[in-house]
Amino acid sequence: MGLTQRIEEPLRKKRSKNNSKRHFSANKKIDAFTQVSEYQQGEERKELLYSYGALIFKLGLLVVFSSSLLNLGLASHQRVNRNLELSYLLEKESKKLHSLKERFDEMFATGGEQSFFKEQDQWIAPNSVRVIWR
Repeated sequence: MGLTQRIEEPLRKKRSKNNSKRHFSANKKIDAFTQVSEYQQGEERKELLYSYGALIFKLGLLVVFSSSLLNLGLASHQRVNRNLELSYLLEKESKKLHSLKERFDEMFATGGEQSFFKEQDQWIAPNSVRVIWR
């Protein structure tokens, strides 16, 4: 009977080794899958973090560009308003100059001197003698 015990013990050990090998290799596969899963999750987190960083960067650029565009629009609006104002003043002054030119030309026409004096307010009464002292 001692022989049978010797045979059974190595078989049991083999079986237990075989079972532990199977269990160990199954644990290895689960651990490998777990490691791959954790690695993928880590990569996804990094990718998500980079995506958030890119989104924040793009939003910052959008704010900068929109504020620059708004400032440019306001400056353009001011320049257009100033240009309209200056053109209005130029037109008004041009009309004034044209009327003054016409009056100046009328003064040198025939009888222009008399019409010029009639337009002016005189301190000396009409039909009176003027004396000029030198």
